[in-house]
Amino acid sequence: MSPALEWFKSSYSSDEGGACVEVALTPRTIHVRDSKNPADSGPTLQFSPEAWARFLPGDREF
Repeated sequence: MSPALEWFKSSYSSDEGGACVEVALTPRTIHVRDSKNPADSGPTLQFSPEAWARFLPGDREF
């Protein structure tokens, strides 16, 4: 069984609620989900670290 992902809210998400993106990092995969559907069985997007780095603006670490 794989360990549970540790999700955190994106720094681009506001505190207003309803429009938040959550991210979970693993060595080989970046997981992204909508905070309105936080259940572990909900839909997620997965990116390789290289694809995620190209997606982010500027030179950012994750």
